[in-house]
Amino acid sequence: MVPETCQERAAAPSAPPGSAPMHVTLFRQVRPFGGPVTDLVAVDGVLAAGLPPGAEPAAVVDGGGRIALPTLVDAHIHPDKTSWGEPWYSRRPAAGLPDFVAGDVELYEHQRAPIGERAHRLLAHAVTRGTRAVRAHVDVAPAYGLAGATGLREAAGRLAGKLDVQSVAFPQHGVLRAPGAAELLTEAARTGLVDAVGGIDPAGFDGGGPDGREQFDLLFGLAERYGVLLDVHLHDRGAAGLGPLRELAARTAAAGLGGRVTASHVFCLPELPADERERLADLLADAGIALTTVAPSAHQVLPFRALRERGVPVGLGSDGVRDSWSPYGNADMLHRAHLLGWTTDARTDAELTDCLELAAHGGAELLGLPRADLAPGAPADFQLLDGECVPQVVVDLPARELVVKAGRVVAEHGKLLD
Repeated sequence: MVPETCQERAAAPSAPPGSAPMHVTLFRQVRPFGGPVTDLVAVDGVLAAGLPPGAEPAAVVDGGGRIALPTLVDAHIHPDKTSWGEPWYSRRPAAGLPDFVAGDVELYEHQRAPIGERAHRLLAHAVTRGTRAVRAHVDVAPAYGLAGATGLREAAGRLAGKLDVQSVAFPQHGVLRAPGAAELLTEAARTGLVDAVGGIDPAGFDGGGPDGREQFDLLFGLAERYGVLLDVHLHDRGAAGLGPLRELAARTAAAGLGGRVTASHVFCLPELPADERERLADLLADAGIALTTVAPSAHQVLPFRALRERGVPVGLGSDGVRDSWSPYGNADMLHRAHLLGWTTDARTDAELTDCLELAAHGGAELLGLPRADLAPGAPADFQLLDGECVPQVVVDLPARELVVKAGRVVAEHGKLLD
């Protein structure tokens, strides 16, 4: 609980005359990563080695000996599709991607609240569960126009200072198979409505050539013309997935876009023999391509440890949350780290800690954010929980008692603060 001493009080002037005073918050009696009890000092949103000379904290928070952990990054979420907080929606059977896409449209037409409201509701919940940043994919298709992108922008504006939001215009209905989608992607990129444009299964679902060049011509043209990032969904297995993945690497390297391109899901990779998987990982690392996984199952989760060892950045995400595809999901990245441990059969302390670190640092690297490792100079983005140690927290999922963003408390006991 935050005591009364957390209330703001004027900071003693410690900055040069005429400059804005520093904002200093002192978090007493916390245990970073479950270690010894200490204090954390946030100065203007960054952790410091101690109180600046002559500075008086504007707020003092008693941590009560709780564990301090970094807040987490959701590297792949679809907030526009969610029915979170809406009346229960009964899903019908789906035999493949076309059925799921049709279900998206049906649910969209069934929803009562607009996208901006639903996205805000879900992302605000994510903040209370210890998320500091998201990469949010929103459908851009003739069925919706740019409503997803504008709704997400509205939600992100309402959460400014509490959550960093990176947006992706995602052609869920395809580019070749959905006339008008290419023009919508172009408009989203041209107007700066989104940070990135996406793609989907160029050789399979979208019906292009074996290397996906038709879809990639559009995406890389937009990246070079408007400076947007790229994030391509690859669900296809076998040659239909591997051909576009290799083409994606080749084009990224040729265009000098290393560090700006992501492939999500990449279900074709885990099924490869170890030697072929290593060669592909080296190809991706050399090109500067990052990957995201959502830990959907034991046979589809990416081998993140092996990939990271070979220099491939990997982020972890929620994917869809209570959407037409699935009634499951909760936008809780600590729970997602738990599921990652479950699907990979994590047993040792080191393996369980790896899952948390992927949720904390893998997505941060992918989104270009500084590492929130609780060290001096790191962003003062962390959460306080009751627990013994990191592995126990990953397994038991204790409540997030306090969530801190840039040195300020933004959520307490599961409630977002004003």
